[in-house]
Amino acid sequence: MINHSVFFKLKFPKGSSEEKIFLNAASKLSTISVVKNFLVLDETSPKNEYEYGLKMEFESQEAYDAYNDHPHHSLFLKMYWDDYVDKFLEIDYKVIDLQ
Repeated sequence: MINHSVFFKLKFPKGSSEEKIFLNAASKLSTISVVKNFLVLDETSPKNEYEYGLKMEFESQEAYDAYNDHPHHSLFLKMYWDDYVDKFLEIDYKVIDLQ
């Protein structure tokens, strides 16, 4: 299982119409068939500069690669990412089996 998370700060203030447009567009990534357990997150701690997050899981590296190459994902990046996102941190990880 691969966990994919991206935390970000938008160029627009919380509560703005741009925020709503971006988050609604991002939520449609959940319709890509290989995406599992999709979440849109709102940061609650003042300890970091990121205000939002997207989290999802993939069954395998192949599923993750399919997501990255999917036309809906590519279109989302092209139409929204650079114009709406001020800064971001992307983290991809697997759970460590300690047994």
